[in-house]
Amino acid sequence: MMRVDVDGERCQGHGMCAFHGPDVFQLDELGFSRPGLRDVPPELEGQARRGALACPERAIEVRETEGDRA
Repeated sequence: MMRVDVDGERCQGHGMCAFHGPDVFQLDELGFSRPGLRDVPPELEGQARRGALACPERAIEVRETEGDRA
């Protein structure tokens, strides 16, 4: 599983994350990505990575998490 964390202090409202990852990132009424930590299902990991890479402010951190391993 993957997680994304949006830093609301660094986000400047460019909206590139939502353009490249529309199913992962949501923008508020002013065009800023909503801050916070989100779990990303495997089928949306590509969108999460593309959205984070597209952020000119580098306000998005993407990290792998340890899944439940049996």
